[in-house]
Amino acid sequence: MLDSSFLWRLLLAIILGLLIGFEREYLSEKSAGTRTYALIVFSSCLFAYLSKFGFSDVFGSARGTDPSRIAASIVVGVGFLGAGTIIVHKDKVIGLTTAASIWSSAAIGMALGLGFTRLAIFSTFLTIFVLLGIGVLEEFSLKKVEKQIIEKKKD
Repeated sequence: MLDSSFLWRLLLAIILGLLIGFEREYLSEKSAGTRTYALIVFSSCLFAYLSKFGFSDVFGSARGTDPSRIAASIVVGVGFLGAGTIIVHKDKVIGLTTAASIWSSAAIGMALGLGFTRLAIFSTFLTIFVLLGIGVLEEFSLKKVEKQIIEKKKD
């Protein structure tokens, strides 16, 4: 039996994914962007919902069934997607933040699918804060350190 509020949560999943994807694609200029994140949050939401309610007609309340198995599979599958974004070039690792944000997006989708709407919304804004806000702090700190190094070289 489909809960009509879940259809709204699916729509919200796409919106939250688009918000994170917008930051990654347009503000940070990363390859995984709006459509990717929208689909990750949406599909994680759908999988979580199916995990919770999708098999009740087959198993009922039978012992031995474990609805968390699908949720665990989401984590593994999304980990595979994230691993595909990580590249080692020379001595530098690229894509770890993208992989982590993909993983975070899947968790947001799972929260929505299981009915934790406020948690998903709050987590989306925390994710964007980490991606944007901490990135700005890192840039500021890096520029400060670079300036100190240049000044030391002049001495």
